[in-house]
Amino acid sequence: MTTQSQPAPPTTAPAAPAPRRFFPEVQGLRALAVGLVVAYHIDKDLLPGGYIGVDVFFVISGFLITTLLLREAREKGRVSLSGFYIRRVRRILPAATAVLAVTGAAAVLLLPSAQLLDTAKQILASAAYVQNLLLARESVDYLAAGSAESPVQHFWSLAVEEQFYLVWPLLFIGWTALPAHLRRARALLLGGGAVIAVSFAFSVWTTMNDPAPAYFLPQTRMWELAVGGVLAIVLTYRRLPEQVRAGLGWAGLLAIVAAAAAYDDAVAFPGWAAALPVLGTAAVIASGHTTGPLSTYRLLSLAPARFVGDISYALYLWHWPLIVFTLAATESHSLGLAGGLAVAAGSVLLAWATKIAVEDPVRTGGLLKTGRSALAFAVAAVLLAATVTALQYGHVQAKRNVPFDPAVHVGPQALSAPEPEGDTAADIYPSPVDALDDLPSVYDDDCQAMPGDRTADPCVYGPDDADVRVAVVGDSHAAHWVPAVREVAAEHGWRVYTFTKSSCPFTTETVTRASDDDRPYEECADWNGDVVDQLTGDVEPDLVFTSARSRAASAVAGDGEGGKRRIAEGMAEQWGAVEEAGASVVAIADTPVQRARVPECVELNPDDPSVCAKERDDALGEEDPQLMAADMDGADAEVVDLNDRLCTDDTCPAVVGNVLVYRDSHHLTATYSQMLAADLEEAAADPLSRL
Repeated sequence: MTTQSQPAPPTTAPAAPAPRRFFPEVQGLRALAVGLVVAYHIDKDLLPGGYIGVDVFFVISGFLITTLLLREAREKGRVSLSGFYIRRVRRILPAATAVLAVTGAAAVLLLPSAQLLDTAKQILASAAYVQNLLLARESVDYLAAGSAESPVQHFWSLAVEEQFYLVWPLLFIGWTALPAHLRRARALLLGGGAVIAVSFAFSVWTTMNDPAPAYFLPQTRMWELAVGGVLAIVLTYRRLPEQVRAGLGWAGLLAIVAAAAAYDDAVAFPGWAAALPVLGTAAVIASGHTTGPLSTYRLLSLAPARFVGDISYALYLWHWPLIVFTLAATESHSLGLAGGLAVAAGSVLLAWATKIAVEDPVRTGGLLKTGRSALAFAVAAVLLAATVTALQYGHVQAKRNVPFDPAVHVGPQALSAPEPEGDTAADIYPSPVDALDDLPSVYDDDCQAMPGDRTADPCVYGPDDADVRVAVVGDSHAAHWVPAVREVAAEHGWRVYTFTKSSCPFTTETVTRASDDDRPYEECADWNGDVVDQLTGDVEPDLVFTSARSRAASAVAGDGEGGKRRIAEGMAEQWGAVEEAGASVVAIADTPVQRARVPECVELNPDDPSVCAKERDDALGEEDPQLMAADMDGADAEVVDLNDRLCTDDTCPAVVGNVLVYRDSHHLTATYSQMLAADLEEAAADPLSRL
């Protein structure tokens, strides 16, 4: 009798470990990230590259959000876009709204009006999650370069995240819509990889070619969040061996710490440099739950690290306003050790209170769980920000519109006559609030060339049939003499051409631009060449006024030493070319460099603006290459020095004759410049007599 063999019982594959829903080590990474950012903001010398903490946050956010999206897609077979945004509102908006409201109220009490105006604008931009776009635009705005830091500018990183999350969930919605046989992890990885590749390439290119806005743009940052997202997808389907993960965690931590210690503000960022902290963060997350006694998991899962990680979002929101307000209240430029510790401690307390009183009730309660309630709260948050902004503008408006009175606002006349009577606190013109808008006409008329311009497009003022043509040539310190020149020209019926470009002295040498990583300012060289072509061609002026900021005109590309002399030689060469074409040249000596943000100092000290003055020797201590150029063989330019109309024998005041002299730390107000017209005409009497 034959016997049939029975089929062997089926072999059961070992069950895959259930996906983790909580990552203690990621909370520790959050603690590290916020610690880096706070330390950097308190004192850059502590961690000069601490700003990379934001990049750590981006990777963490992309990882956690993608983990949730993938879990929902796998468990429910779809992704709810409305549900996703409801969760974002519950997670992000309550704490952010509370911080914006408190910050807006505190700003009215603690910040000078000029800074308050900028803060009001940024509060609204932060509430609408477009703060990064505002900062990107202002980063290339020459007039905004000297603005004080806003207490809400750190909201830019939240805006980047929310802009990323307008796009990223669509990848999962599209994935769940695919037929079952195509719904593979590979499809998600291809989509995520495409985002990384395109965004990273854009980041590298923009950081190299247009670095000013690159730091804030979502296109340059999306790849960082997408790296976290792709990592979440990979780890859902694959686990690395324990021995590999242990070393990976420490390598990642080392990469993050190395970037924080080695980078500084001079590093071109994000670009290639961002890869180190981003990949380091990904490595730490990929190491996961390791069990060795020296594992990064054990370190990052310690109770203190988890506590700071739990409050990291609120801590990030609170620390920067506290820094700005502390500096404003103490009228200082740095916190010092005691101030830094106090700000750090206060930030932790506020963050903990915000978590207990705001975040936890929303997270654990029944608040904002429906689309209608979440939408209503989001709209209310924006309306609240708009209300705060309106109140701030109203507060500032009450300090504006000081009328000009020739009997009170005598300006430079006060240096040679008794000070006019009047309530100095109320009678300063322009008011400190309006000082930033008291500009030469070239700005409103859009003919002050910007850094990227290579050809000149001058403004032209005065009658077409004028017998005399006058040109103003140089950088923004030439531009601030335009009101005085135009006043003289109007009295004589001359025609005025303005050739002015930001940070661009009138020289044949190629200078470097400090605000752009000291790169060769080729655009300036090209622009100057075009100016000479126009001056010696169609314009043919009878007289050229020129000036330049001494401090800016100090470095030549490829020559760290002797740069100022080479610039002076280049100035003399330019002047010679213009003179050969028949024009006389008048070089106006550079004006004083004052304390930072003079209008704010005056507003904070209305009863005694003299505290905002600077010693004359300090204010005029920079060697002026124009004076060097005038002393060179063959130079035939007339040099006029009007600094006695800006300074006394000892000091350079911020307010003279009830007129505010400076709109920032080194540019004259248009009002004061115009009031120097008679002095300019007298000082340049000899070349003017030849017209």
